[in-house]
Amino acid sequence: MQSLQKSRKFDTQRKVVFAAMSKKTFYLREHIIKYILEEGYTPTCAFMMFSYFLLDTVDRKALIDANNDLIRRSDELWVFGEMSDGVKEEVNLAKRIGIPIHYFRLSNSKKMFTPTKSGKNEMQ
Repeated sequence: MQSLQKSRKFDTQRKVVFAAMSKKTFYLREHIIKYILEEGYTPTCAFMMFSYFLLDTVDRKALIDANNDLIRRSDELWVFGEMSDGVKEEVNLAKRIGIPIHYFRLSNSKKMFTPTKSGKNEMQ
C-alpha cells in the first residue's frame, strides 16, 4: 500500500468537467465519463448519480436544482451529441456564470467523440 501511495500524486487537483448530454445520448454515459477521465479531468454527470430522473420518484425540480449545483461547482461544461432543451439550459447557465463550454460530436470511428466548434451541435 505504501508503494502505491508513493507512486500517486495525491496533491494534484484536476479540473472538474460537467458532462452534458440528452436522453438520446444517455446510453453512452459511461463511455463519456471514461473519455473525460482519459483526457485528464475529473468528470461529474447527473445521469451517473441520478440515473434518468430517479425513475420519477423524486420531484424533478429538486433534481434540476441539484444538477445546476453540480454545474456551478464545475470548472468546465462539455456537451456530448445533440442539444435537447435541457442541455441548452445547462449551456445557458454555464454561459451566465462564465464556465468554459466545449462541444463534442458523436462519431462512428475509433475515436468515439470529436471536438466541434462552439455551439455547432444540433438541436434535438
